[in-house]
Amino acid sequence: MGQRPKPLAGLKVLDLTRLLPGPLCTLHLADMGAEVIKVEDTGAGDYSRSLGALKTEMSPFFHLANRNKKSIALDLRNADGREVFLKLAADADIIVESFRPGVVDKLGVGYEAVNAINPRIVYCAISGYGQDGPWKDKAGHDLNYLSVAGIAEQIGGRDGGPVQANFQIADLAGGTLSAAMGILAAVVDATRTGQGRFVDVSMTDCSFAHGIIQLASLNTFGNTMPRGRDMLTGGLPCYGIYETADGGHMGVGSLEKKFWDMACDTLGRPDLKEKHTVYGEEADQVRAEVAAIFKSKTRDEWAAIFKDVDCCVTPILTMKEAVQHEQLQARNMVLTLDDPVDGPMTEAAFPIKFSGDHDVPATPAPKQGADTEDVLRGMGLTEADIATLRDKKIIL
Repeated sequence: MGQRPKPLAGLKVLDLTRLLPGPLCTLHLADMGAEVIKVEDTGAGDYSRSLGALKTEMSPFFHLANRNKKSIALDLRNADGREVFLKLAADADIIVESFRPGVVDKLGVGYEAVNAINPRIVYCAISGYGQDGPWKDKAGHDLNYLSVAGIAEQIGGRDGGPVQANFQIADLAGGTLSAAMGILAAVVDATRTGQGRFVDVSMTDCSFAHGIIQLASLNTFGNTMPRGRDMLTGGLPCYGIYETADGGHMGVGSLEKKFWDMACDTLGRPDLKEKHTVYGEEADQVRAEVAAIFKSKTRDEWAAIFKDVDCCVTPILTMKEAVQHEQLQARNMVLTLDDPVDGPMTEAAFPIKFSGDHDVPATPAPKQGADTEDVLRGMGLTEADIATLRDKKIIL
């Protein structure tokens, strides 16, 4: 099969988002071929540009979420700036914003204003708690959304309180991936009917909707299992993390009986096969015995032992090790982009593979307002128009 355009080629996205969930959502759209124009204010812009920028002009955080995009700097508080945005929006397919509810309406660039001039627009609002409800105006971050959704209470070991994960579950599963799913569903509908939709994405709602283990426990026992005691957090010896002699760890995911049997044989303890699904004190005893075995060798020694045993037992890698792993390398998942100012950046490539796809060189994250003039010229504005906007400080 020959090479084809990327699946979202021809779609234009206006990205009003900041920080992580929205920018990563629009990054995925850009990686799938959409033209993404990042619309930033003329002040600080997306403040993740400087978040943790210790060795670079733009932070690695910003680089990772904003490749393959264009950037324009536009003052939406000014009537002329709003006019420019609405002219852009008239020809756009998708708009994504992540302000608190009502902010874009006050700026005059909300869904109703855009829909009036472009009925096929898909307009997605990503927020912490959604566009309605008593908490809609509350500030929050990933930890807060997970807390309200009943997820954070379950993260942690049995001997302490909840712990903070450094993988933003609500931001990414709720804000990034759920938003992308809703946007693309609405685009399919708009293509079929000519009518767009407003897509309301609450990171709290989306986190709650994916709390399958917690909801299953609620339906079974009337409450969630105590932290560290359910099937995925330590309740079963066949599914857990075990420390090795050198302070490394192995991940044992042998949930199926056939995998547990192979793991027990490999560990030299075939007598533990019958302890596959035990709970409580019996499970604690089995876990202690398995833990003692794993403590007898280093992580890499165990990795070598289990390398050719197909039973869901793997070494737990650092990110530095993961980028060098043969599977991720074979899947071309590690991307290096050479920014002209900040130098090489190690990034994760787009993770979904399409038939007929072809490699298009990725572009580094844009400097603030780097594409303002080109975008405005493409809209038909003259050099004099652009100069006037700059003189009025409506653009950078």
